Amino acid sequence: MEIQPLNTLREAMSGRFGVPPANVRFVFSPYRICPLGAHIDHQLGPVTALALDRGVYLAYAPTEVREVRLQSLNFPGEVHFPLDAIPDAQPGDWGNLARGAARALQQTYRLSRGLVGITAGSVSEGGLSSSAAVGVAYLLALEDVNELAVPAEENILLDQAIENGYLGLRNGILDQSAILLSRRDHLTWVDCATVQYERIPRPPAMPDFVILIAFSGLQKALVGTDYNRRVAECAEAAAVLLEAARRTSPPLSDSMASHRPPLLGHVAPAEYLAHKHLLRGAPARRAAHFFSEVERVAQGVAAWRNGDLTTFGRLITASGESSIVNYECGAPPLIDLYRILIETPGVYGARFSGAGFRGCCLALVQPENAAETATCIRQRYLSKYPEFRDRAYVFLCRSDDGARILRL
Repeated sequence: MEIQPLNTLREAMSGRFGVPPANVRFVFSPYRICPLGAHIDHQLGPVTALALDRGVYLAYAPTEVREVRLQSLNFPGEVHFPLDAIPDAQPGDWGNLARGAARALQQTYRLSRGLVGITAGSVSEGGLSSSAAVGVAYLLALEDVNELAVPAEENILLDQAIENGYLGLRNGILDQSAILLSRRDHLTWVDCATVQYERIPRPPAMPDFVILIAFSGLQKALVGTDYNRRVAECAEAAAVLLEAARRTSPPLSDSMASHRPPLLGHVAPAEYLAHKHLLRGAPARRAAHFFSEVERVAQGVAAWRNGDLTTFGRLITASGESSIVNYECGAPPLIDLYRILIETPGVYGARFSGAGFRGCCLALVQPENAAETATCIRQRYLSKYPEFRDRAYVFLCRSDDGARILRL
């Protein structure tokens, strides 16, 4: 845990809001990667995740008035809203996540106290689920000042409600699950259909590795890309397959099943194999990605349990290839960055991190020469895209525990 951001935030809380240093509380909410399970959480597929030792810090203190006041070390201005009249989302406003967190919580809980707070985070370019990390941080802080004991499983759904209901992004529960459930040196497996999960420890026999994050320099908001269109194409494929299987509703037991759109997770693998010839165009490719990725997750979990990092890395690379060919995401610079990564000695496997329309790629690399590997990758990438020199960068990190309130 980095101490400097905490000291900086403590001083800022005192200078900007007059909070005595001893009264400042902190949340750390990590960024995450998804080694396997790309683009299938919103279709109720299984996913894997690792939280990183980089993330978002939120310094905060309770207030007696029912309002929220926030500032940031990374973004200008102040966010200020009453809990009794939370405004709707405002395009491009960094305060949307705080407002969404308060609104999501108040669907179930009474918030009798507000807070003042200041955020800090070293990454904002996208690909590591920084928005989900910020949303989780606000949820935990609001719960803490209101003495609410909310389990991680419920916070997963609350953070999803921020992005689905408040921001209009049709994603699943991968990001929130990774951020809230992960443990250091464990692979987190999540069944997005049931929210069941398992933390699988790294076997002693598994070779050590370092997580490399390479940012492309591309900066574009996720909402407004083709992300939601691809989700709709998955639904189109699911509808065709379910109709061919003579099932028009998902095989779910809850009473809301009939009101949900068809998802590929509702289709059994045998049904897909029997009827995939009926799919055409983009829906066919989306379904091919979904079912092959589900299989890669199963194979990857088995490889992790066996300490087989070579196979695990190979599956990550195959996931990246399917993301390009079948899911058809990734702008040319990101695709080129991916190619550079998988061609670089010392890299076990690589793929996009996030939706693939901007942001970064992830890789698992041998630790012995990781710094040299990072330098080589950046140099090769910038030789092709010198215009991104000021924004493209590479850093190394390790896995970490999930989001938590820091007891200092």
